[in-house]
Amino acid sequence: MTPTEPLARGAAAPAAVRPPLPVKMVIAGGFGVGKTTAVGAISEIEPLTTEASITEVAAGVDDLTHTPRKTTTTVAMDFGCITVDPTLKLYLFGTPGQERFGFMWDDIVEGAVGGLVIVDTRRLDDCYAAVDYFEHKDIPFAVAINAFDGEVEHSLEEVRWALDVSDGVPVVVFDARERGSVRDTLLVVLEMALARTEL
Repeated sequence: MTPTEPLARGAAAPAAVRPPLPVKMVIAGGFGVGKTTAVGAISEIEPLTTEASITEVAAGVDDLTHTPRKTTTTVAMDFGCITVDPTLKLYLFGTPGQERFGFMWDDIVEGAVGGLVIVDTRRLDDCYAAVDYFEHKDIPFAVAINAFDGEVEHSLEEVRWALDVSDGVPVVVFDARERGSVRDTLLVVLEMALARTEL
C-alpha cells in the first residue's frame, strides 16, 4: 500500500509513534567538582556550555588549590540531553558553582524533577549551598562523590554525616568522566523522582 492509498476496510491504523517524554534534571555542586565534565560525558548532543576563562581577578576569588589545571569556569549553565529509552529523554542543566552566580539558580531549577549534587570530598564545604537549596525547595536529589584520580578521601557514611543529609538521600561514588558511571548515577535520581510521582 502506498502512502496515498486508503486503508483496507477493517485494517487497523498504524500506531502513532510518540516522542519521548522530556524530563528536566539539574546537576549542581561547587566550583570545579565536575559538573561540566559529567554533562559532556553523557550528552548525546554536543553540550552547550558557557565557559569563560578564569581571569587573575577570578583566580583570586575562586579556590584553585585542588584544581590547578582548571582554566575555565561556567558562568551561566551547561546543557545536554540523553535519551534514556524510547519513552523518556533527560534534559540536563548544570549550574555554575560559584556563590556569586546563585541568583540564576531559581530559573535553572524551575520545572526540574530532581537534582544531582556533585561533591569533591577534599572540599565538602563547597557543596553545602547546593544541598541546602534542594532540601529547601523539596526537590529529590542524590549526592555523587566524584572519584578524582580514582580515589575518595572519606567513606559514604562520613560524607552523609558531614552533609547532614537524611537516609532517604542516596550517596554514591561515580566518575564524572565515564559515560556509564554518569548514566547510572542519573538513573538513581530519576528513580527517586518517579517514585515520588507515584505516591
